[in-house]
Amino acid sequence: SAKQMSSQGGAKDLARVGETIFKSVDRFNYELFIMTYGAMVAQLLRDHEDVQEVNTRLEKMGHNIGLRLIEEFLARSNLNRCQEFKDTAEVIAKVGFKMFLGVAAGVTNWDQKKEEYSLILDENPLNDFVELPEGCQHLWFSNILCGVIRGCLEMLQWRVECKFVKDVLKGDETSEIRVKLIEIIPEEIPVGED
Repeated sequence: SAKQMSSQGGAKDLARVGETIFKSVDRFNYELFIMTYGAMVAQLLRDHEDVQEVNTRLEKMGHNIGLRLIEEFLARSNLNRCQEFKDTAEVIAKVGFKMFLGVAAGVTNWDQKKEEYSLILDENPLNDFVELPEGCQHLWFSNILCGVIRGCLEMLQWRVECKFVKDVLKGDETSEIRVKLIEIIPEEIPVGED
């Protein structure tokens, strides 16, 4: 039977799920993505001199990836959809990041209403061997991750705002992604079905 996708089982159980899936996944796709990502960002910087435009394009690319990636995530993880927004945090941090990037993230800085949290990345494979070029201090190099998170959660009926607020490439100790619930998207019932 599928596991309930919630933090009730605990972060340790989710970390174990993430580790098990990561060990069973063909690493070729993951490694190829990491190796070619920097070249893609460099090409975007050449094509669009405005760093904010590059940030926007990376986020949109990630969003499109996330819209499709959620199916693979649900199939491989054997987890059910989160019933509460607060449960998404540990699942993304311990299973999603581990499954697709080989690292886990921490969850912290919840707001009082449990509608906003931070994902802390002590490691980010997309940043390996990267130095931001001059004039790119406003570039969020791994902004594709924010789009992936936004796309995945959108497919699960959660509209979120997702953005980097810290990045080791900018001299911060860790990278931090802020995830904020904007609205729960009402499920549309196909015409003729009740």
